[in-house]
Amino acid sequence: MRVSRGAAIQLVLLALVAGGITTAVALFPRWLPLEASKQAHRIDFVIWYVTIICIVIYAIVVGLLSYSVLHFRAAPDDESDGPPTHGSTRLEFAWTAIPFLIVTSIAIVCAIVLARNDSAGATPLHVDVTAQQFAWSFKYPESNSVTSTTLRLPVGRTTVLDMTSLDVIHAFFVPEFRQNEDVVPGTTTHLVVTPTRIGTYPLICNELCGLGHTTMRSTVVVMSQADFDTWVKSQGKATATGGATGGKAVFVNNGCIACHTLKAAGATGKIGPDLDNLPSYAAHFHQPLDVFIRTQVTHPDTFHQPGFPTGVMPHTFAALPKAQLDALIQFLIASSKGGK
Repeated sequence: MRVSRGAAIQLVLLALVAGGITTAVALFPRWLPLEASKQAHRIDFVIWYVTIICIVIYAIVVGLLSYSVLHFRAAPDDESDGPPTHGSTRLEFAWTAIPFLIVTSIAIVCAIVLARNDSAGATPLHVDVTAQQFAWSFKYPESNSVTSTTLRLPVGRTTVLDMTSLDVIHAFFVPEFRQNEDVVPGTTTHLVVTPTRIGTYPLICNELCGLGHTTMRSTVVVMSQADFDTWVKSQGKATATGGATGGKAVFVNNGCIACHTLKAAGATGKIGPDLDNLPSYAAHFHQPLDVFIRTQVTHPDTFHQPGFPTGVMPHTFAALPKAQLDALIQFLIASSKGGK
């Protein structure tokens, strides 16, 4: 069947209208957060590549359907069968070959992007990421094993996150980085990220990991290389001093202030026990104060304090470098005895 010039123009106009409306819906609302890494830029290219293909196909389909509804609809009283029509071999070949080429092109683009995103280069920064119900912790092995509950990264430098879980499967996801990687117990997974924008971004566990899943969040702070070096040096000096002074830095850096109350650290958290009452807790369990504190830091569910849930405090403190762990315990002992 031949299509007249007027019909062809109508078909094209309908397709353009459908494509224009769909394009406006795709472009004008901000569907995606701001890009903040090289990997995000490449992933967004894949997203828009597929989106454009879908818009073109959708426009063609809607144009054909609209044209058919307008020009080939049956009269209200017409119940007769339509004329028999033989299939078109050319059309069948076209609608087989074209989707094959489209899907193949998407696969090629995705393979190239994944390969480039997984390339860390010669001298990346390595950060050890530990996930546990329901907290994140980060260690910088190249910087005297400084630890933190906030992930800090220098802008413009490629970083390899070496991730493992202490209990169940978690997932590392920063929307501005566009990358998601499972964090699996018993193995180490890796994620390469090159931040491109200074700022603070949310870190989300993107895998249902238990009742506290929604609370398993942290923050990624992207800073200049100079600021990052200054932060690393300040943390290293604070923890290297040892004793109560260094222990306070370990206490703050590892997020203890978010869950506990402790006057010596200016902490007012209510999730965990009040650490100003450590001597009374130790006496209740008939334990020497230093033994009780060390046990609770390294094996937090050994002595359960009534009124607080179990399984909430991370077990990652047992993996702290010995100097930092000793400093933290000395700080807690000194604070319990009224030290500053």
